[in-house]
Amino acid sequence: MSAAGAIAAASVGRLRTGVRRPFSEYGRGLIIRCHSSGMTLDNINRAAVDRIIRVDHAGEYGANRIYAGQMAVLGRTSVGPVIQKMWDQEKNHLKKFNELMIAFRVRPTVLMPLWNVAGFALGAGTALLGKEGAMACTVAVEESIANHYNNQIRMLMEEDPEKYEELLQVIKQFRDEELEHHDTGLDHDAELAPAYALLKRIIQAGCSAAIYLSERF
Repeated sequence: MSAAGAIAAASVGRLRTGVRRPFSEYGRGLIIRCHSSGMTLDNINRAAVDRIIRVDHAGEYGANRIYAGQMAVLGRTSVGPVIQKMWDQEKNHLKKFNELMIAFRVRPTVLMPLWNVAGFALGAGTALLGKEGAMACTVAVEESIANHYNNQIRMLMEEDPEKYEELLQVIKQFRDEELEHHDTGLDHDAELAPAYALLKRIIQAGCSAAIYLSERF
């Protein structure tokens, strides 16, 4: 089994067994060389890179809007600094994908206005359920994003890990930070949210739809 495949299998196993190990443990074993990749517009799979950068930019934009919504409701509460710390990391993620979009001439998804409104509404709406609701949203979204990033890592590793070194480094780092956010949500009582399991399934279904649409439009 490949390293990326092992990551995905470990993640799936955790979800099936419900074992409360830190989710951020998964994916730590993937080792990527730290030299220049030589990734240029002329030697890459443009269609694949376009999809990856476009959907990841949309996802990080949506995550920023979710945290903005949560801060609008809970920013002055005791959990405000926790949310702000995660939001600050998401701002850095978005900044990096903005840079990659320019460097590789990738257009953003046409659905950005929708993700602007939907992300803020999701963040604010779950925050109105209390700290637990906001953290349940964080767990659901970050778990979806981490699994999505693992799929991208697997694809790029299978195609040419040296050529896509720069992009792999970015995705791996951001994947690890999303997993830390996931664990933070669990540590702050996400599972105590009203109808936690149902809420998580609904949010993750929305994430899957957003990923599918943003890759293609």
